Amino acid sequence: MSNTTINWQDFEKVDMRIGTVIDAQVFEEVRNPAYKIWVDFGDLGIKKTSAQVTKLYDVDELIGKQVVAVVNFPPKQIATFMSECLILGGLAEDKEVILLQPERAVVNGTKIS
Repeated sequence: MSNTTINWQDFEKVDMRIGTVIDAQVFEEVRNPAYKIWVDFGDLGIKKTSAQVTKLYDVDELIGKQVVAVVNFPPKQIATFMSECLILGGLAEDKEVILLQPERAVVNGTKIS
């Protein structure tokens, strides 16, 4: 557990946005079960990522779900897939990721502040 203090300027560097999952597929090329996910961030476009959320979410239930993601990390190669964002979630006691979602539907690309 980290208790590292950051300053406001550090926080402002992290660009978190809300987007809608428009496609999700089983990521067969990885060791740990995961999905390939495409998220529509409105004016920022569609970004893809992978997520190890297969125990709590089915592909069909992810599609149409709004999620919170960091969109300004550099692209990262994960097996045969280039990840362009990081979907955020809470880490449950059993180490499963519970996706962060807005309480109400909002416009894709809405900035978290």
